[in-house]
Amino acid sequence: MAEIVLVTGGARSGKSDHAERRAAQFGLTGIYVATAQAFDAEMEDRIARHRMRRDGSWRTEEAPLALVEALRATDGEGVRLVDCLTLWLSNLMGAGADPASEADALAECLQAQASPVVLVTNEVGQGIVPDNPLARAFRDAAGLMNQRIARVAGEVVLVVAGLPVVLKSSGRAET
Repeated sequence: MAEIVLVTGGARSGKSDHAERRAAQFGLTGIYVATAQAFDAEMEDRIARHRMRRDGSWRTEEAPLALVEALRATDGEGVRLVDCLTLWLSNLMGAGADPASEADALAECLQAQASPVVLVTNEVGQGIVPDNPLARAFRDAAGLMNQRIARVAGEVVLVVAGLPVVLKSSGRAET
């Protein structure tokens, strides 16, 4: 099994920057697997800023829904940086997919990878309880997804105020 790294943190914590630096440490060609979709001008601007931040050595694969398929298709081609799992989850829920089965499929896929994967996700469980059923369902699904992926990751890092805090560095996945 390839090295799997999960980078989590709050909004604007620096997790994407840290994930890019961590992916570069593998010394391999970088493939940026983007899950964001631009439904408005503000999101288009965010995506453009992310692209500008990366140097020209990154190839981009867009996978708003078909993340597992994108990882399988790019395995063996270099380190993959998935940014981000919570946007992927939001896309899946909007498409009516089952979050738990999709997280299980992702975890199984990660365990079969030959090339490293660095995944970015948001820590959503430290705020207030959302006031509506959809937001609560998303928060719950994200928390469970993050737990599932953290179990198969050999390294888990929490980024707070731009500072990485290593939560797990066993190099071994749990079952």
